[in-house]
Amino acid sequence: MPSATNNVPRAPSPPHEVKDVRFYYFSQLQDRRVCAGKIKDRIGKLTDLVFKLSEPYPEAAGIYIEHGWGKPTTFVPWDKLVKIEDDAVFVQPAPEGGYPPFVDQPGWILVDDHLIGKTILDMDGRRIEVVNDVQMMESKGRMIIVHVDISFRGFLRRWGLGRLSLVRERLISWKYVQPLSLEDAAATDTVSLSIARKQIKDLPGEDLADALEELSGEEQEAFFSALDSEKAAETLVEAEPRAKRQLIANLRQERARNIFSEMSAPQIADLFSVLPHEHIAEFSALLPKDKARRVNAIVSQMEVTARSLMSSDYVSLPKETRVGDAVAALKGSGHDPENISYVYVVGPDKTLLGVVDVRDLVLADDNLVLSDVMVAPVVSAEEDDLREDLAELFVKYHFRMIPVVDCQDHMLGVIKDNDIMKGLVARPK
Repeated sequence: MPSATNNVPRAPSPPHEVKDVRFYYFSQLQDRRVCAGKIKDRIGKLTDLVFKLSEPYPEAAGIYIEHGWGKPTTFVPWDKLVKIEDDAVFVQPAPEGGYPPFVDQPGWILVDDHLIGKTILDMDGRRIEVVNDVQMMESKGRMIIVHVDISFRGFLRRWGLGRLSLVRERLISWKYVQPLSLEDAAATDTVSLSIARKQIKDLPGEDLADALEELSGEEQEAFFSALDSEKAAETLVEAEPRAKRQLIANLRQERARNIFSEMSAPQIADLFSVLPHEHIAEFSALLPKDKARRVNAIVSQMEVTARSLMSSDYVSLPKETRVGDAVAALKGSGHDPENISYVYVVGPDKTLLGVVDVRDLVLADDNLVLSDVMVAPVVSAEEDDLREDLAELFVKYHFRMIPVVDCQDHMLGVIKDNDIMKGLVARPK
């Protein structure tokens, strides 16, 4: 996803080490072994870092340690930290009785539990990005949170793959992230970002469409109404079908007319293709006559169903058929080779049970039966699926043909990729 926070000031990635200052990502420290005194004195692994909220940056309060084997977790206060090395975190030897278990304190947050993977919202509660990592700075025994990383590289880093990515970090300064209490963080999957609502209007349409899909109906309507006609049109183009229907359902005629004026005929046709027929007629009346004719022509083409496009030129055999017999049947079938990419396995009532790629069939043992080599369940289309739905299936799965079934999975025919993709109106971007 393109950056959704271009208006948030970010600092460039600092060097990993500066004199008396070290920068760490949480992902680099998580699961690092913790040793009390010497490297051989391993007491557990660092699974989380605990910070206390303070101005201007949260400051480390301690280390959350897991010991495994069902042993309770422990908490090492930050002032007991000795040093952080590449292979271990060293703390002072435990006092008599050992380090205590972690006990929640007001104003404390845990990086992994309360920040990593959380959705960042703007100050009005609109979705922006996800926290993939947290960057911290250590200096003279103190550690503070300085940035959250929303980049894909941050995600890869959490899996130990950060060096494989050429994607740069996308860091948001902590001062733009609204502080959370431990209680609030535990009760929600979001953190807040202090971006003014007016800045949201400058985000790309695809990011706005993603954000709208996270909101309730009333919130969607309020947010969409705040966009100018050009940005609203851009957002409608990128929105999912359900969101399109919700957003356009309650538009005033003048508002709808202004939005349509910013959209091309194919874009409007794409929108109309997911609306009830009565709404199409209503909104078509708002278009200039020439544009309405072009839109309706495109919609008519898009409304061709799988039943009208399917072919009966395919091969189906019972599941009990031996592989050798199936191969022999194919050779003597007289079918065009282009139409025998797959053998469809069916029951007595033509219920679609599975599919076998012909290339796999000829390599299989002749004595096996089709039920032994078939793939199930089968990706299929329903008879009332529209051309655009079928195109999405071919784009997603890259099959040469897809079977068409009725509501009871009885096989009716096949759709060939060449037939569905040619002449298809491309979805505008």
